[in-house]
Amino acid sequence: MTLIQRPRRLRRTANLRRMVRETTLTTDDLIAPLFIAAGQHITKPISSMPGHAQLSVDQIHHEIDILMERNIPSVLLFGIPHHKDGHGSQAWDSDGPVPHAIRAIKAQAPELMVIADVCLCEYTDHGHCGVLTPEPGHGDVLNDPTLDLLGRAAVAYADAGADIVAPSAMMDGQVGAIRHALDESNHHQIPILSYAAKFSSAFYGPFREAAESTPQFGDRRAYQMDPANSREALREVDLDVVEGADMLMVKPAGPYLDVIHEVRSNYDLPLAAYQVSGEYAMIKAAVQNGWLDERRAAIESLMAIKRAGADMIITYYAKEVARWLAEV
Repeated sequence: MTLIQRPRRLRRTANLRRMVRETTLTTDDLIAPLFIAAGQHITKPISSMPGHAQLSVDQIHHEIDILMERNIPSVLLFGIPHHKDGHGSQAWDSDGPVPHAIRAIKAQAPELMVIADVCLCEYTDHGHCGVLTPEPGHGDVLNDPTLDLLGRAAVAYADAGADIVAPSAMMDGQVGAIRHALDESNHHQIPILSYAAKFSSAFYGPFREAAESTPQFGDRRAYQMDPANSREALREVDLDVVEGADMLMVKPAGPYLDVIHEVRSNYDLPLAAYQVSGEYAMIKAAVQNGWLDERRAAIESLMAIKRAGADMIITYYAKEVARWLAEV
């Protein structure tokens, strides 16, 4: 008699499936992004990201209460300043939106881990992630002069009380420059979560609206990674590890599960993955058209990222998924 293999035996009931489940998603895995606008009384909905808004610091208290109630351990902050200039000087202003928000969050919820994104694109009038060569309207991003500015921003966030800084500009040497700046400012204890493999992706579109950071000319393909390259991603990761990164990140997440898996297989540092605005917006749009079950689709997408090897997931679904997980 031919022996028939029957894997279905372990799928028969919900409890059986729970017993043999290989990957578990919990609220501990989630990081919630927030967009902090300079000013007061600002709640500006982001049309391409339903459920999210730019918030001024005086409007974030309710949001923080919800995150704490749902046991989300961390937030990632992006700032939208009063004014922009060619060097992004509001990025390191101690009274800028992100330092202001860090102090407010720490006063309200000291145990909430605050990660400060370190980049200049939200703060420059040209929308690029660094300072430019002088050619009007089509300058190139200057790598090394940008490093000092990223270091200044990281120190400003650490001074305000950030728990972690996360450089995302994709400038060569940024992790080492920021580590040096932090150490020189007596912030030896502040870890760096490096956007080590950040691809030049079409899936960032809604974020550009949210952060008001659309480049005024050209694009970011000269410094963000080519989506076709996975071996190069490992090289980028290795360079950041050598420079002193404490944690690593792959961005975006869903279209780059293979890269997440390769980074996890080759490096032992904690690994984050960023389910970016376009990934979120696609699910939301499909749900609004009645094409997907939102709860199942969102959790499945995050489970895939976790299964690929991510330890932490930055996601705009953090609040909703935390509520759904509590209901299971």
